[in-house]
Amino acid sequence: MGEAKRRQSAGEPSPLQHRQRQRQGLVWGGAVLVLAILVGGAFWLSSPDLGPSVALPEAAEGAGPFPSEFDRFATQLGSPDAPVVVREFADYQCPACAAFATVHPRLKSEYIDSGKVRLVFFELPLAQHRHALVAAQAARCAGDQGDYWGMHDRLFEQQSVWSNASDPTRLLLDFADDQGLHKIRFERCLTREHQLEAVQNSLGVARQLRIASTPTVIVNNVSLTRPGWEQLSGVIEQQLQGQP
Repeated sequence: MGEAKRRQSAGEPSPLQHRQRQRQGLVWGGAVLVLAILVGGAFWLSSPDLGPSVALPEAAEGAGPFPSEFDRFATQLGSPDAPVVVREFADYQCPACAAFATVHPRLKSEYIDSGKVRLVFFELPLAQHRHALVAAQAARCAGDQGDYWGMHDRLFEQQSVWSNASDPTRLLLDFADDQGLHKIRFERCLTREHQLEAVQNSLGVARQLRIASTPTVIVNNVSLTRPGWEQLSGVIEQQLQGQP
């Protein structure tokens, strides 16, 4: 009996069939491996705290304390006696600023409410963002009625809505109305630019310090290189440990 007939009668695969099955096994094995890598990568990205730690930024050599006299041109949240001050320069139309703003609730609950951190927020409307200036004024006008941070949050949460409008004024008025602000008073403040000078003063601080990108985040005198919760909280903890 020939070898081919013997394999056929015994139910054994031919050498060609054997090689085909080996290749199929390698293809399926590779697909499973790629799937495992993709799933693992997605899990790591969704859980950044589980990733490898990175070195925290340090204050520039010879850097002195941040000139605190500039804080009066910003909007502040937290105890004036807080040992750590987080200063943020941001543009309401900046997508990266909107992304960083998502850490604010956690910053407030874990550090600001306990008196450990004070947040000092400077508006830095960039020239390339045509609605950033009016948005900054909207936040300040809301602040006139005691709700700066409510408008601040709304502007970032709804950034894709108002920033793409040809004229965002009506949307900003709707935001104020939704927040229970006195709409006529808010509209008068916004359309008559009552808070323009305040925003320009904040912008002037950024220019004097040569800060031209957003978000720029400074913890005491340490500038973050990758603004986000991991680096922010790491530097805050580092600064708190250095307190007497």
